[in-house]
Formats: sequence, structure tokens, C-alpha cells
Amino acid sequence: MRIRYSFSSRRTRRLDKVRKQKQKYPDIVAKIVAVSDIVLEILDARFVDETRNKNLEKEIEKQGKKIIYVLNKADLVDKKLEEKMRRELSPYVFVSCTKRVGVKSLRNLIKKVAKTVEKREKRELMKGNVVDGEEGKIKVGIVGYPNVGKSSLLNLLVGKSSAGVGSDAGFTKGIQKIKLSDDILLLDSPGVIPDDRYSEIDKVKLAEHTILGGRSFSQVKEPDMVVANLMLKYPGVLEKFYDIKADGDSEELIEKLGKKKGALKKKDMVDEDKVARDILKDWQKGEIKV
Repeated sequence: MRIRYSFSSRRTRRLDKVRKQKQKYPDIVAKIVAVSDIVLEILDARFVDETRNKNLEKEIEKQGKKIIYVLNKADLVDKKLEEKMRRELSPYVFVSCTKRVGVKSLRNLIKKVAKTVEKREKRELMKGNVVDGEEGKIKVGIVGYPNVGKSSLLNLLVGKSSAGVGSDAGFTKGIQKIKLSDDILLLDSPGVIPDDRYSEIDKVKLAEHTILGGRSFSQVKEPDMVVANLMLKYPGVLEKFYDIKADGDSEELIEKLGKKKGALKKKDMVDEDKVARDILKDWQKGEIKV
């Protein structure tokens, strides 16, 4: 009798790839921190606490590096948030890459902090951490959760398309090195989900990854469940945006929105998967204001 196994080589190869990425990306971020004089932690202004990597912040502080908190997508939040940030984070800057706001303030803050950084002519680097030996330059590392807008911000800072930009999580690959000025070098890296929040199987964590942008709307397996979580977390927000009354019921919202958009399958049935993904796409692209 032949034994049939419940897994395939294709499946195990995919899991191996995921495990390698999970190990690889945090290693890259660790290298970024090790070689940087200043670290920009890019946060989603809508989810400041959720997109902070406090373990990484502790490591930055431990290594004696300067940190600047950059709150992107500021156009999607209430201005009252600034008062809260003034009490909790310092130094910080509010920016909006889509509206091209706050970038000049960030550039000036980087230069101001750079002046306080003691240039290191000789630094003991871990093996593999060398970045082409750019001696004498202030190195500014850019780190953050996937899809918070690191690459878009980098492009605005330097005034050209230096980093690839996409809405899919993890679009930026490896370390990218870009010149900001004669004395300042920017180091970009892929987005990384902190270990304590990472999961390939926990549905609650997977939903959180998608809401925060850590997993692309095109990749999530159960988009309708994520929409339901989104409506629980932010009551009335989706209904207001789409001008649909659903009384907090995600199934009703998806059904009505599908009919409104004409997203139908055979026999005039709403394509629930497509509609749910369209909602998540609008959310991840910053179309929906909290």
C-alpha cells in the first residue's frame, strides 16, 4: 500500500523560501543599524504603535545611534495626533508622500541631527556589514514595517526615483545606497514585521498584517475576513467612505458595494473575493481616511 503524504514539494519549497526571507530581512535591518549613524524609523501615522518596532528601537539606543521618527500618511489622520506625538516621540516629523508635504522639514532635520553626530573614521564592523567603505560620510538608515512608504519617502528626499516603489509588501529588495548630499548617504532596506507579530498561520495576525500593509491585498487568502476585522477596528469608516449603510455588517457592505460597482459573476452573484480585495487595496493605498 502506497502512503500518500499531505504535503507537496512545491508547498515545502515555498515554506523554505518564507523561512529564509524571515531570517534574511531582519539580518539586513541589523546591518543597516550597525553601519548607520542616524536611523529613520518610518511609521504609518494611522497606526503609530502598531508599526513601531520597539525591540529595534532599543537596539538603536543600545548602539548609541540617533533615531528620527517619521510619521508618513499624515494626511489620513486627525491633526490632534501631533500633540500626542510631541509627548511620546522625539524627534519626529509628520510627512505625506502622496501630498508631498513635510519632506523639506525632514531633510532639514536630518541635516541638523547629522551635525551632532560624531563622524567615525574607523568603525569596527561585523563581517559583511561594510557598505563600500564610504568613509567620512554620515550614514542614515531607513527602516520600518512593510508598505509604510519608505521607498516613496526616499525618492522624495533625493528628488528622483532611486528606489523601486510598489504597493505589494516587501517590494524593496536588499540594501539600497543613495546619496542625499556630499556628506550624507541614505541606506534603504526591505520592510520587516517584528518577530512577535509575524505569523504564516495565525488568522488574527494575518489580518493585522494586511490592515497594516505588511501583507498585500493581492496575497491575503481570506480578504473578506480582513474586511470584517477592519470594520470592527474602525466602525463606520468604510461605510462612510463608500457611502453605504451596512450597520457594521461586512457581508452586507461587500454585497452592496459589489452591486454598486457592478462586480458580478454568473447569475448576477457578487464577486465577494474581488470586492473585498478592492476594499483592502483602497485601504492599503491610503485612499480611506481614519
